[in-house]
Amino acid sequence: MPSYFSRQHMLWGEERQELLATKSVLIVGSGGLGCSVALALSGSGIGRLDLVDFDRVEIHNIHRQVLFGIEDEGKFKAEIAASKIRERNPELLSDAYVQDFESFIERNERKYDLIIDATDNLFVREQINSYAKESKIAWIYGSVEEFNGQVCLFKEASFGMFATKAVEPKGIAAPMVMQVASFEANLALRYLANLKVASDIFYYLYYNDSGEFELKKFKLPKE
Repeated sequence: MPSYFSRQHMLWGEERQELLATKSVLIVGSGGLGCSVALALSGSGIGRLDLVDFDRVEIHNIHRQVLFGIEDEGKFKAEIAASKIRERNPELLSDAYVQDFESFIERNERKYDLIIDATDNLFVREQINSYAKESKIAWIYGSVEEFNGQVCLFKEASFGMFATKAVEPKGIAAPMVMQVASFEANLALRYLANLKVASDIFYYLYYNDSGEFELKKFKLPKE
């Protein structure tokens, strides 16, 4: 479908577009971040986007989980999301794995070029970090609550430097979810297309007490 990617051909040429078609990405989580990341990347020309999530759609999810409608209540998120992104791009390969991440890695034999965290669970992120390090795969961390977000492309640094503890969920603004997911997707696209992209920088996005949007960044040490 040459015309499907015509604006990206203008951006970086056919060679990079053909490169993207060889890439496989694993998205862990099909909720707010997962839906928006999958939606953003599904039309990019990446060859495969696989989704891991054991959860079902609930009504309170839908305001921020943009691939789902009211009619999807009770269905498995990963299956619905995979179906929707395949509809957007018939050349895209996308499998849904309805299981937790630990079960997935015990059975998985497929190789991925990048893992994208779209979970809301610090302990699962520790598992992603360990798996990525063992497999020598880069991964992108993302989190969001209220009007705050965090993003990092991990290559040489480790998520293990952060303290992991159980936290109570807070309110969340749907546009902030999409903003953080777009940041993750842009990092992913630049990384997979072999464009310059900084890694191991922890980005903190938020609105301060005056309502001004701020972006702070911190260089992380190597593992």
